Formats: sequence, structure tokens, C-alpha cells
Amino acid sequence: MAGETEDIENLSFEDALRALETIVRQLESGDVPLEDSISLYEKGDKLRQHCQKRLDAAQARIERIVTGPDGAPNATQPFDAPER
Repeated sequence: MAGETEDIENLSFEDALRALETIVRQLESGDVPLEDSISLYEKGDKLRQHCQKRLDAAQARIERIVTGPDGAPNATQPFDAPER
């Protein structure tokens, strides 16, 4: 399991999302045995957490780059806030 967690941590957001989508399709198909379903669910949860962490980091970077008219840092604003 530790090696799998390290592998997930090295995935890009897009690769992790694709892996998560594949797991969701497998689970939704109903063709996966119970024990495998549990393992897939656990891996899917780790992928979801990884994606959320990557999104949070991207949002923090966007919040930090808000500048004033002179190009100097002016303030931070939430990612989804309307422009001033």
C-alpha cells in the first residue's frame, strides 16, 4: 500500500482523474467481486484526495498572483471572486 500511495502522489492531476474515472466505471459496472471492489474504492478515495490537494494548491497559487495596476502585489482574492 505504501508504494501505491507514493505512485499516486507522483501522478499529475489529469492522470489521477483518469485513473479515478476508470475506477468509477469499474465499480458502476457491478462486475467486480466484493473484495476487489473494496480495494478499488480505497484506491479511488486516495486518488480523490490527491486530486483535491492538487486543486487546492492551484487555487492558492491563483490567489497569490492578484496584482494592482502598477504590477505590484495588491491583495489576494478567492479564485472564484469576480474581477475588480
